[in-house]
Amino acid sequence: MLTLADVLEVLCGARPAGSELAISATVIDSRQAISGSMFVALPGEQADGHDYVEDAFKHGARLALIHRDVSVPAQVLDLRSPLGLETLEGSVSDLLQQAHFCLRVENSLQALQQVARFWRRKQDLRVIGITGSVGKSTTKEVIAQVLGRRFRTLKNSGNLNNEIGLPLTLLQLSESHERAVLEMGFYVPGEIAFLCDLALPQVGVITNIGTVHAERAGSQEAIARGKAELVEALPPSPEGVAILNYDDALVRAMAAKTRARVFFYGLDPQADMWADGIEGLGLDGIRFRLHYKKETLHLKVPLIGRHSVHTVLRAAAVSLIEGLTWQEIVNGLRSEHTQLRLVAVPARNGALILDDTYNASPESTLAALNLLEELQGHKIAVLGDMLELGPYEQQGHEMVGLRAAKVVDQLVTVGKLAHRIAAAALQAGLPAIAVTELDDNQQAIDHLNRSLRAHEVVLIKGSRSMRMDQIVAALEARE
Repeated sequence: MLTLADVLEVLCGARPAGSELAISATVIDSRQAISGSMFVALPGEQADGHDYVEDAFKHGARLALIHRDVSVPAQVLDLRSPLGLETLEGSVSDLLQQAHFCLRVENSLQALQQVARFWRRKQDLRVIGITGSVGKSTTKEVIAQVLGRRFRTLKNSGNLNNEIGLPLTLLQLSESHERAVLEMGFYVPGEIAFLCDLALPQVGVITNIGTVHAERAGSQEAIARGKAELVEALPPSPEGVAILNYDDALVRAMAAKTRARVFFYGLDPQADMWADGIEGLGLDGIRFRLHYKKETLHLKVPLIGRHSVHTVLRAAAVSLIEGLTWQEIVNGLRSEHTQLRLVAVPARNGALILDDTYNASPESTLAALNLLEELQGHKIAVLGDMLELGPYEQQGHEMVGLRAAKVVDQLVTVGKLAHRIAAAALQAGLPAIAVTELDDNQQAIDHLNRSLRAHEVVLIKGSRSMRMDQIVAALEARE
């Protein structure tokens, strides 16, 4: 378990005697503080953690990392200037007499990252890093689920995949962990390289290169360069392994950028592991054949949507590399406990809602429409704006509209950008009577409350900031 001595060694370069105070958890939300935890006060867009130090102490935090003055009756040890060991030991002795105390640093986020970097290097385990435009989170969940058949495995919780969330995850490591499966998000060049410096992955998995975040990165090629930082950071073969999507040309080209062993997966027989005979079973999952060397496995797994075969291939590839048997892999893949972003929930009137409101890109929306196509019933898609597409904004929305025209019986769009989805669907031949264009979620709720019928299946999807989960909540059946 992380101790005060570890924190001081990182921030001061010394481990003062008597400082082996155990830190039960590290949190940035004062409401999540528990007895003996360390609260890291971070400035944010909506609130500044420095204003919640006292609340963290009330919830049980023993210490707080701060970088500005706080109006809290607590002793503060200023670490911004060098302290002699004797002075440090005396100060720590005084601090430990207090119910809680603060450590002041130049920058609390950087201090958090430095401590996480130090702590990762104290742990002897293998780390699997995952990045890509679509499918990172589900891939993380499935890989962790399968590896968990043999190893004690840590994974990011929720969306803790950035310069704040990943350090918090690393600080959850203990000596008993044998594997860590870490999703790594990408927004700007250099970010994944920084996360890799913290986490030291030996295995890197790239899902695909899409258009999401193109507004910040600039182009798919720029996104590919950013994602490639993961495979560039891997150690040389045989310790390092890059697991690359052979079906994505931009990902396939990353093989030339790594010193690690390259393992290709995909639907092409030239890949090291590949699949064919893919059959979508709607909400019952998928069935397909998996090929590896001279072996062929006939699999049926509960992941929904034909695109999920790539997720299975990634999980199987990682698990083979980590030494699991085929029996362990198959049992892990067949587990019903995989957390999915897209979930099916009943509406009050008996209709079926496909809730895929977590986020949206052209690629993930096309995959959701493909799943909708597999299902029986009158099909409705409620599609909102897809944001952060940059130069691909018009093309991405139009591509979704063209596909929707071939799948849905009715299309409802929500938002300004989503009008382009409607226009493309109309141009592709979807009758005008089947298209409804709305401005906001409340209009969508009112429309669906009036029109939704028991035999219908409705897909609801849009970018996270569109908050289309509000639509699902308004329609969902309550027990």
